[in-house]
Amino acid sequence: MPPLAEGFTDRPDTVGGIPDVLGPGSAVALVPAPAPPVEGLPDWSGASGKTQIAVMIAESLWRSRVIDALIWISVTSRAAVLSGFVQASAAATGLEPTGTAESVAVRFAGWLGGTGRPWLVVLDDLSLTVDLGGLWPAGPAGRLLVTSARPPAGRSGVRVVPVGSFSVREALNGLTERLAVNPVQRQGAIDLIETLGREPLALAQAASVLASSNLTCRDYRDLFLARRDQMWPGAGEIPSAAMVTWIMSLERAESLLPGPPVRLMLVFLALVDGHGIPGAVFGTGAVAAYLGAAGPREAWDALLAIERVGLIAINRGVTPPTILMSSAVQAAIRLAAPAEAKEFAARAAATALLEVWPATEPQPWAAAALRANVASLADSAADALWADGCHPLLLRCGRSLDEASLTGPAVEFWRDLAARCDAKLPPGHPDTLAVAARLAAAYLTAGYAGEAVQYYQRVLADRTRELETGHPAIVAARVSLARALIMAGEPADAVTVLFRAVSESEQSRGQEHPDTLSVKEELATAYQAAGDPAAAARLLARGLADRERTAGPHDALTMATRDRLAAACLAEGRMKDAISHYKRVLSDREKALGRGHPDTIASAASLSAAYHAAGRMPAAMQFAERCCEDSEQVLGPDHADTLFRMASLAHLYYAVGRVGDAAALLRETAARCERTLPPGDPLTATVRQSLANIGDG
Repeated sequence: MPPLAEGFTDRPDTVGGIPDVLGPGSAVALVPAPAPPVEGLPDWSGASGKTQIAVMIAESLWRSRVIDALIWISVTSRAAVLSGFVQASAAATGLEPTGTAESVAVRFAGWLGGTGRPWLVVLDDLSLTVDLGGLWPAGPAGRLLVTSARPPAGRSGVRVVPVGSFSVREALNGLTERLAVNPVQRQGAIDLIETLGREPLALAQAASVLASSNLTCRDYRDLFLARRDQMWPGAGEIPSAAMVTWIMSLERAESLLPGPPVRLMLVFLALVDGHGIPGAVFGTGAVAAYLGAAGPREAWDALLAIERVGLIAINRGVTPPTILMSSAVQAAIRLAAPAEAKEFAARAAATALLEVWPATEPQPWAAAALRANVASLADSAADALWADGCHPLLLRCGRSLDEASLTGPAVEFWRDLAARCDAKLPPGHPDTLAVAARLAAAYLTAGYAGEAVQYYQRVLADRTRELETGHPAIVAARVSLARALIMAGEPADAVTVLFRAVSESEQSRGQEHPDTLSVKEELATAYQAAGDPAAAARLLARGLADRERTAGPHDALTMATRDRLAAACLAEGRMKDAISHYKRVLSDREKALGRGHPDTIASAASLSAAYHAAGRMPAAMQFAERCCEDSEQVLGPDHADTLFRMASLAHLYYAVGRVGDAAALLRETAARCERTLPPGDPLTATVRQSLANIGDG
């Protein structure tokens, strides 16, 4: 959450009633009061102090303990909301999120709707182009506060509050508070307030310049009028006061820190995400080189000078600090800066962001700020990121979306990037091939099998044309294509593709190479999908013997191969062999991973299913009950796997005549499914149908 600005004052005259209408179960949207636009100039009406009002309300509710949970999200994209909800879910439940970000976020939205704990969600700077379907926070215990350029479209029950200029009293309170150190500077305050139209942003910038100088309000007003007349000498429509005050702030910053760093830094800041630029960026070699500096000190000197004149805010409440800049100021700087300056700054910003991006993301949602900065940079200076092919920063951002399980946004990102590669790069460019492979994988992860097949065929064709037969990249492309074919309902074609992949891998890497064994297991999966579990079992049995010989029986891949073999035996009807293999897998995983590991729990569930298929009901129930208990403790009571295992146990209860226990467990499972799973989830429908079948629906 951004900090309150220095000298911030309450707004009892213009928006004083918001806390009264923002009660439990309510939704309020703060939007700019209507203002006539000036053609060819930035729209300053949005800089009316909406975010600062939201900060004030959120802090007041939190400090007074009216709310137990406060979630603040800068809505730069749907991905930003998904990331915010995933992070909030982890904080609320204490459990590591599993599944796609979409499923976790939808479950969390359901939790908000059902919890009795009071909460506040702030969706700051919501763009009307962002799709929030399924993610709108609502609930009897919650409050929703939105700041946006326009009222949210298609949302009923949202109280819209226009936010415009200060009243005279509000403006005077803020200005005098800011000039408390030197009261003499307040001379002419009322005249200055009226000259600036009581605009919140213009007054904030003017107050900052005054506080950094010995000028009085009267002096500043005289300078402002002279500067405005110089910029607009005609008698036409006069633009927003902030159009002048930001330039006066720039000039004051350059007097505090002479030389080019201030202007260079402002152009840099105008291209990235003003909702939060990570402070680590300004300690990079890329920024130092951009400023012609020896190290990060010069960068921070420039930032501090710019902060003193009110063009940015520095949030020191987080480590490292983040830099915030009004989107209206950013737009004005981009409009004023020469194209060469913007391109130079964009290249530096891209290199700096890449420099601070962690190689691995232990908490993928934490990279949301970096992804938002990339999106802003791509929007404001797209051509600079394609001068030498697709900039590596774009590829890193896409991988981050993949790693965060942001499947929908990942597909959109890679699809857009693939189109840009086709438009901007020559045929056969390596970046085009890399992006196509990523898009195919994103399609596959998101369940778009047909599109994944199409792109994997393109990747395979390009790789077979560029590389030698048997190259690992060609084999990998065949495997990926086969997985997409299986998902698309074409397992026979997948078998054909994988036969070729196995042959190439054996010739290039050897029959017992781990990669070759993995490809053979993919072929076994294709056999099973094609309805030939016997062929799958034979292939997996040979693969298991090879893995035990080369890696040992307790190797993770060996255990995974045995698990696959057990499944193939079960599909083939060889119950005894399936149970024997599942028991061995469970024992080995308990020793290697512990009882509470998700893979161990999954093995217990598989063994229970095998016992059930063999008609050995006591053993099936024993492991099903154990599995549900472990799953609740490790994954959480509302995890999708836990809910599926509860439904399976209920079916076992029914099968042995424990109808009452089955109905009670199904009712509990149905309630959890409806609370936490997305609307229309198949598991919810299955559980409800099971209840109806036993006469309890």
